[in-house]
Order: sequence, then C-alpha cells, then structure tokens
Amino acid sequence: MFRFKREQSIVNVAGVKFGGQPGELPTVLCGTIFYQGHKVVQDEERGLFNRAAAEGLVARQAELSEETGCPAVLHLYARSIEAFLRYLDFAEEVWSGPLIIDSADPVTRGAAARLVSELGYADKTIYNSISLGTDEAEAQALKESEIDSVIILAYNPAKPGVDGSLGVLETGGSVRENGLIPQARDLGMVNLLIDPGVVPLGNGAGSALRFSVVAKARLGLPVGSGIHNAVSAWPWLRQKEMATRRCCDAAAAAMQLLSAGDFLLYGPIENADFIFPAAALADILVAEAVRDLDIWPAAGHPLQRLV
Repeated sequence: MFRFKREQSIVNVAGVKFGGQPGELPTVLCGTIFYQGHKVVQDEERGLFNRAAAEGLVARQAELSEETGCPAVLHLYARSIEAFLRYLDFAEEVWSGPLIIDSADPVTRGAAARLVSELGYADKTIYNSISLGTDEAEAQALKESEIDSVIILAYNPAKPGVDGSLGVLETGGSVRENGLIPQARDLGMVNLLIDPGVVPLGNGAGSALRFSVVAKARLGLPVGSGIHNAVSAWPWLRQKEMATRRCCDAAAAAMQLLSAGDFLLYGPIENADFIFPAAALADILVAEAVRDLDIWPAAGHPLQRLV
C-alpha cells in the first residue's frame, strides 16, 4: 500500500466524509434505486413504485452501513421531474443521509437541481454529474441551484485513458476550452468527487483503477467509480449463474477500493448484501497495510467494528 505525498482533501456532505489517505476513511457506498428497469418501479414517467419494497431496500442499505461502518448514499435515478418529486418525498421520509440525483436526461437533471433547492434538500444532495456533455442550460440550472456537491465525470471519448481524463479535468484537453474542475468551481461547486467513467471490459475498463491512483496523487480530490458497469456489460458473464456474477461484482468493487477509491457507485441497491461485506474487507486490509505509514483509521471504521 502507499501514502500520497500530496495532501488529500476530505469533503463532507451531510455528515458523510469522502477522501483522505488510503486507510483513513471507510469507503462511501452509493446504491441506486428507481433505476431504469427496476422491478419496484411501476411507472417510470410518473414515478409510481412499490413503496413497501423500496422501503425494505433502503432500510437494508442503512442496516449494512451501520453494521460495517461503511457510510452510504442513496442514489436516486429518475426519468422525469414528476418522478423525481415522488422519489424525493419518499427519500425524505425513509433516508437521513446524502442523496445523489441522476437522470439520463439533462433537462430533467437541471430541473431536479432546482427542485431540491426549493425543497430544502440541496445541502445533502450530490449532483451527478458535470461532464463533457453538460450544456449551457444544464450548467446554468446547476449554478442557480443551492447545490454545492457534484460528481465530475472525467470520461474523454476523444482520448480514452488516464491522460485524456486528466486533460479534460484540468484544461479541457483537446475537446473544450476549460477544464471540468474549473467549470465546477465557477458554478459554485465546493465538494468535488471525481469519476473517470467506466467503459466495458476489453475497451479499457482497467484504466479506471490506475486513474484513481494517479488522480488522487495529482489532484488530491476524492475519487471513485461505478466499476459495476464493467461487470454488468460483460457478455460472457451474463451467461453465468447469479452467484458467479455477484462474485465478480464484489471482486471488481474490492479492486476499486484497493486502487485508492474513496467512493463506489455500486449499482442496484439490491447488491448491498454482498457489496458492503466486500468493501468492509477491502477497507480493513488497506487500513492494516498502511499502519507503518502513520495512517490511522477514523472512528467507526470497519477495522474497529468488525475485527
């Protein structure tokens, strides 16, 4: 294991801390609910869903977070602003921690940024995300909101890999005039979380792991990924039994954590049952590995709860 020479920033969103040196803070685990095709959703456009089933999933993530010491974030995905309104009302009743708001539609994302501000949820909301695809209208909506926490998607299709992603973050590389980090600061974002974007296996998915180490060393900002996307997009694995797929998902998650990841977008919230133990194991191993480097785990770390 290792200790970064550069000071590592720690950001705090609604009491949940991201960042620091490897082994210092437990990994923040973000489970997605109401995602496209989620069985609890009855009407994606209107945001109708099976409340009892959704409550059970959220409660289980909270229970595993308390048991292991790995903090959790509820990742809300919605197709429309009408759906977002229902999902946010639900989340306010059953979840006390940070929220990620997300949608495939930039107009819906921008409207959601305004909505959480109007409802008074902005201080616990993480916007997903600022990227090369962020247009002026979406950027303006985010700027006018009260949100100050954001995931920056560093994926660079013009130059895939670590160097291309760093260029997009810092200077804009060869695809834009300004970097995504300066843009985020100009929009009033204070808490910056960096995600390289994970492509399918065979197309360079492994670069997300090296990016995590390089980006933390160079930028000092919290880094994580949705490495679950590489696993779920693997055609060979889709033919295997569920137990095999879950083993691969847990292994990929642990590899991201061992590569200095500070947070994990672990995919469907149903995966909490095997992701939290895998993450706790990785966090314990890292914390034990850096003892000789004068890095000490924070209070409530899995090392203190489970060993």
